[in-house]
Amino acid sequence: MSMFVGESLKGDGNEIAHIDLLIGRKDGPVGVAFANALARQSEGHSNLLAVLTPNLAVKPSTVMITKVTIKGSKQAVQMFGPAQAAVANAVADSVAEGVIPKDQAEQLCIVCGVFIHWLAEDDKKIYDYNYEATKESIANAMAGEPSADAMLAGKDAAEHPFRGF
Repeated sequence: MSMFVGESLKGDGNEIAHIDLLIGRKDGPVGVAFANALARQSEGHSNLLAVLTPNLAVKPSTVMITKVTIKGSKQAVQMFGPAQAAVANAVADSVAEGVIPKDQAEQLCIVCGVFIHWLAEDDKKIYDYNYEATKESIANAMAGEPSADAMLAGKDAAEHPFRGF
């Protein structure tokens, strides 16, 4: 498959994490999205590579994109700090655990959408929730979950937490 899609929502309050991600080959549509995310930066949307520490980027190469406009230094530091650490560690652990096959880590790349609420305060929760959501998103993507059958079975009972009614 040329593209795997994953999603997960974890946590609560202003530190809630919602991850949307794409996993695919560097020479396919996800690779194009990856390159565009790095090449097309705009004010309030500073996309960045997920690194375990400076000069130690994760494999598969992972670009983090902001799902909301970053409006201040506090929110930017949360994206570049606890959220980046969470995503990077989740990717590395997914490879270590075999969820992403190690022998494919150089051929694949990940585009990871990250939500940081403008009122988030607790960096530990930001880290924990984004780690959990990224791990689950990757596992869901690689397993093709939810299946169409699971989606259809759950659609009538589903309650979206931000639906508004």
